[in-house]
Amino acid sequence: MSRPLTYEDVGTYPLPGMAVPSRVEFSPSGEHLTYLFSGAGSLVQSLYAKPIAGGPAVVCVTPPGTGDTEEGLSLEEKLRRERLRERGLGVTRYGWAKRADRLCVPISGAVYVQDGVSAPLRAVVPKAEQPALDPRLSPDGAWLAFVRESELYVVSAEGGEPAQITSGARGTGKTNGLADYIAEEEMHRHAGYWWSDDGQQLAFTEVDETHIPAYRILHQGKDAVGPSAEEDHRYPFAGAANPRVRLGVVARTGGDVRWLDLGEYEYLARVQWLPDGRLLTQTQDRAQQELRLSAFDLASGERQDLLTETNPIWINLHDALRPIGEGAGVPEAARGGFLWASEASGFLHLSLRGPDGALIRDLTSGEWQVDGVAGVDPEGGWVYFTATEADVRQQQLYAVSLSGGEPRRVTQGTGIHTVRVDAERGRFVDLHHSLEQPPRLSLRSLSDDGELAVLHEGSSADPRVGELGLRPPRLVTLEAHDGTELHAALYEPDGEGPFPTIVNVYGGPGPQRVQDSWGLSVDLRSQLLRERGFLVIRLDNRGSARRGLAFEGAIRHEMGDLEIKDQVAGIEWLASQGLTDPARVGIYGWSYGGYLSAMALARAPEVFRAGVAGAPVTHWDGYDTHYTERYMGTPQLNPGGYERSSVMHHVEGIKGALLLIHGLIDENVHFRHTARLINALIRARKPYEFLLFPDERHMPRGLPDRIYLEERIAEFFARELAYSS
Repeated sequence: MSRPLTYEDVGTYPLPGMAVPSRVEFSPSGEHLTYLFSGAGSLVQSLYAKPIAGGPAVVCVTPPGTGDTEEGLSLEEKLRRERLRERGLGVTRYGWAKRADRLCVPISGAVYVQDGVSAPLRAVVPKAEQPALDPRLSPDGAWLAFVRESELYVVSAEGGEPAQITSGARGTGKTNGLADYIAEEEMHRHAGYWWSDDGQQLAFTEVDETHIPAYRILHQGKDAVGPSAEEDHRYPFAGAANPRVRLGVVARTGGDVRWLDLGEYEYLARVQWLPDGRLLTQTQDRAQQELRLSAFDLASGERQDLLTETNPIWINLHDALRPIGEGAGVPEAARGGFLWASEASGFLHLSLRGPDGALIRDLTSGEWQVDGVAGVDPEGGWVYFTATEADVRQQQLYAVSLSGGEPRRVTQGTGIHTVRVDAERGRFVDLHHSLEQPPRLSLRSLSDDGELAVLHEGSSADPRVGELGLRPPRLVTLEAHDGTELHAALYEPDGEGPFPTIVNVYGGPGPQRVQDSWGLSVDLRSQLLRERGFLVIRLDNRGSARRGLAFEGAIRHEMGDLEIKDQVAGIEWLASQGLTDPARVGIYGWSYGGYLSAMALARAPEVFRAGVAGAPVTHWDGYDTHYTERYMGTPQLNPGGYERSSVMHHVEGIKGALLLIHGLIDENVHFRHTARLINALIRARKPYEFLLFPDERHMPRGLPDRIYLEERIAEFFARELAYSS
């Protein structure tokens, strides 16, 4: 007999079945699998190692001292965790050397090194007043690099005094070796320096933000006042100045920096060393409709432009570029070349390129997309990749020959497969889950998907899975007003409809939220509302990812219109099925979903009676350059689109109940967004409710805050939408 959900259940992380091994890696020797995991099923993780030949997993690194809390973290580390969407505590990151059984583990600003999984942990960079940020071993494991006080340092992995190898940034407002805000938040480039393959050089970025006005955030909920309760952020608002980014190369021992000529492009999106010593860069123009891949010869400093991608919609960045090498399975023309991915066909697909960037052959094609490259086997001549070919709501692993031919599907179970491939030894680690199955981690064969070992069984590891007896949502397909196919998930209450209905929305570019995934089954807010008699729908409107560029790009230059129309189509379909009471419809969402919740009340007041808008972007002129301008252009070039896409422009249309929620120290979607909307609501004499979290950023972290949040949301909808008893 299952028990009902509580607010504590909904607010507590990890969610049921989701305390699974993460950051799974094969050790360089191939003898061990390492991963982060909490044996207690909490957020506090340790580093585990499991012998592949057999035997139990053992804990090889536990968080020392106060490493299991956020209290001792510096502001820089807390902000980096926000960019990474990192909730875990304890050991949250580690890295193997590429060619040595040596790993580094950063904890609370210090850096530890371990010589294999059985050796003792050594503090190579002890904790200091200024933290060591983004530490990484050289490929041979002999050296460790890190950033401290905006400068790049290198120290022997055996220990000793770190040597500062860059200069000119400390105390100036510049940084050397760190990714800037939009690189991390929007380009998903979290690195600001890169070891060469031979470990003798480091490429690094110099970021200058001194020309960007400071945006101050005050910690108004703190007892103390003064500098410790203030933050200044150099935030690049849409249409305004971006950071100035230079790319330099310096010897491991320091010395003169060779600054590379990146040309006229606005954004440095990707940096990657090739085994032959060339340095590759991907740069974008400001409109993000052109991307250039270039190779630099470090001996001469010359730049060779290998290829240029253009697209009239926009160019989505990817991480599919892989060097091919010289293996026996590599076609002669491709030796020393690379894999590339492009959306030129409307869907992201792979191609094989020569050393000069010339196309040798397309490896995949069709009205489905490649999600990512999982591995390359140059000896056997295979590329392993994940894709949507079987079903856009699934992710499967495939193999395709470098010599061409049809891809072969490797994984067989329906749902989502997140993999780590050891192509050299013909095996992979598969984290597999679906609506019906909690995440399960296993070691498998690349040749036949045969199971070699079970590493984690989610259904038995977490007692809450059985206690709660969660009912998976039902996946459905319906049509938008123009006939476009839309996918949705329904959380249907017991009994006969029609039901009061709530839309659970994100709706923006990027995430796809309707998948054959355990994540939908443990959407506990939707499950709790279902238990209380509401029908909840999640629908991927146009603008969502993994459906091709035309589906995603339909919202170009005007947001908050087509997305709402697609959500309305979902409600109309539910009403036509006798499932929804059209007089009792609500909507909630966070970030872009918060924006759409407010827009739904303003632009479709005849449909939506109540809305919860969490951390909403209320006017796109207040969000950052790289994200906003990709979809909207600049405010200078598209003023009408920006105006029509702002919530404030439509406030007069609001008729339903609106609950606004925001964290006061949100450095991503500033509290200013909600404050501007409140001013517009006051001027229009529109009622609203407001819930403020003084100590939260964009992603609520504190357990008391999360529990309180769930209580207020559920009570709001019960009051506004539920039938009277």
